[in-house]
Amino acid sequence: MAASWLRYRARQVGAALVAAPVGVLGMATSPLGRWLGWRWLIHPGRRLYRRLSGSARAAHEGRAEQIVEEALEGQREEEREIEAVVPRAPRNHNTPQGANVSDGGFSETTSSGFLFDEAAADMEAQARSYEPVGMMAVLATCESLPGALQSVANTFQILAERADGEFPLEKEVGEALNEVYVHLSLAVVAANEVGTTFRAVHEQDIRRHEDPRNGDETGWDTTNN
Repeated sequence: MAASWLRYRARQVGAALVAAPVGVLGMATSPLGRWLGWRWLIHPGRRLYRRLSGSARAAHEGRAEQIVEEALEGQREEEREIEAVVPRAPRNHNTPQGANVSDGGFSETTSSGFLFDEAAADMEAQARSYEPVGMMAVLATCESLPGALQSVANTFQILAERADGEFPLEKEVGEALNEVYVHLSLAVVAANEVGTTFRAVHEQDIRRHEDPRNGDETGWDTTNN
């Protein structure tokens, strides 16, 4: 996966190098394109970079999906080998609900205290009420997305492992949870692109904040001019 990611980044750098001279040419063609109404003349370098970068991203996601699927298949094969020599323990389907634990039964519970919808609803509410003080705060939010999605993906991976190893559940439940983990892992790859794209299309704006020129930058603020 790391090799695929490095290959993707290398193709992105190559795309930037190829698109750079076209972008310089676009400084002359963009005004003409706006005047004539020809969109293909407007920012041709940016369009070329997005096309090449998108192709590289699609190739990386395809490789990532194949790598994950091969890893899962190896895991399933290992599980099948284990099941062949270690049969699943018998399950008591006749245990009444609400049986006393001290009597060897199971206690009835109404809530596990671990509900996805509550955490997700809180995050959704924060997104709706989010009022950033500036676009650099939005950049920080975007660049935190991969870590957040990775934590969510890890949650499903842990549940899948525990469903197979600890909980008295059929193997299909663990496989279903693991499938969610696979898709979320691909979402992490896509989430990385949000911050990359943000920095690419707002490079000049970000540079003004991260590497300001001498003096007071507010002199160039559009609200002051």
